[in-house]
Amino acid sequence: MDKFKIEKMSLASLDEVMIIEALAYGEHHWSRDSFVAEVTNPIASYNCAINQDSKYAGYMGLWKIIDEAHVTNLAVHPDFQGKSVAKLLLLNAINECYKEKIKYLTLEVRVSNTPAIKLYESFGFKSLGVRKKYYQNNNEDALIMWSENIFNQSYKDRIEEIKQKVEGLIIDEQKV
Repeated sequence: MDKFKIEKMSLASLDEVMIIEALAYGEHHWSRDSFVAEVTNPIASYNCAINQDSKYAGYMGLWKIIDEAHVTNLAVHPDFQGKSVAKLLLLNAINECYKEKIKYLTLEVRVSNTPAIKLYESFGFKSLGVRKKYYQNNNEDALIMWSENIFNQSYKDRIEEIKQKVEGLIIDEQKV
């Protein structure tokens, strides 16, 4: 069973990130320059999930603006899909938000991306609207999803349940 650690994305990790990006999004993926800009963006937080064999399993980006965080992207290498990598990345992001007193998370997701929608719903995100023709490559709509206030006890309880289910996947010295 794979175990994972979460590390800050750096310029040195971009070769691995670009492989995952291309596998996840095909020809319509972000450019390396976009990731360079994000890694150096003061309001952004980008992290990678890396397994015990030092293989990059996924990454996630977040913009932090006052009391809101916007998930910019989340991708998991096909070899690691279904192994809770996205959950670990989201848990790490929520933990960052707790530390920085950020109350809400938001994101856009393709209306056709059922696995991602189910993941976000399991984290308490709700669809609060649609951005028509949001994705430029095929004019697909995006659901706009928001979390409730993550400091509500009901939300904390939900996150604690998720943490308990994945705690065996975390490399020992690290807590999400």
